Amino acid sequence: MKKIEEVNLKSILPSNGPSINEVKKYLEKYSEEKIVIKCGGSVLLDPNLFNVFIEDIVVLKKIGLTPIIVHGGGPKIKKKLLESNIQSTFIKGLRVTDKKTINIVEDVLIELNKEIVNSLKSQSSAARSITTKENNIIYVKPAEKELGFVGVPNQIKIDILNKIIKCNEIPVIAPIGQKDSQTFNINADITAGAVAKKLKSRRLLLMTDVEGVLDKNKKLVTEINTDTAKKMIDDEIITGGMIPKINTCIDVINNEVKGVVIIDGRRQHSILFELLSDKGSGTLIRK
Repeated sequence: MKKIEEVNLKSILPSNGPSINEVKKYLEKYSEEKIVIKCGGSVLLDPNLFNVFIEDIVVLKKIGLTPIIVHGGGPKIKKKLLESNIQSTFIKGLRVTDKKTINIVEDVLIELNKEIVNSLKSQSSAARSITTKENNIIYVKPAEKELGFVGVPNQIKIDILNKIIKCNEIPVIAPIGQKDSQTFNINADITAGAVAKKLKSRRLLLMTDVEGVLDKNKKLVTEINTDTAKKMIDDEIITGGMIPKINTCIDVINNEVKGVVIIDGRRQHSILFELLSDKGSGTLIRK
């Protein structure tokens, strides 16, 4: 990695982000590593949070890290479906997706993907769309039959992904894949986990609308191992939508990813604080 002078760091880092001294400590740790970042929730709805997210990714790229973005889009999909008078049904947190729904899902996610790519380009960061229509890398097997066109990744075309990274472009991946030319919807956390496993990335960051994992007193737990995470599910401390998220974390950690962090996307510069500060951000889960 090219040496970044302190004067350059000062011009790159946001004034309300981690300190230069902290950042310098962590630069070497992550300089040769791939960091998969899943964004969703408020980050994709609130223009201010979205702009901060883009700014943070640009900072990571400028200081020599390799971010890979996987985005969700649930709230935007929900809005579009309602406009089309289509009611959504969920089974175990996954949207039942019929033929009409999958077409809307695909359109919304491709449009959102382009928005992220164009925002990065506007900040002078080269980026590349990865969708079912462009540079597709995800092939799926269908999930449960009652879910319709919902898939689980069973093949990631790593050569295409590595080529984009080698061209110094930021891959921006939509959570959709294909089987026999048919598009399938995929849970964004599961998509990010599949990409992180295939890349053997140092870190997977899951941006959410909560602080992280909370204990029985609703206090943030800054770090847990996989055994503790399983016990917290068994003890019903971790409940609802956090359960599939934690199960994804456990699966990813058991497949050569060193750590997964659940961070609060509503907090300013949470990505930078997690990767480049002593305190971190959210909950780190590792073996």
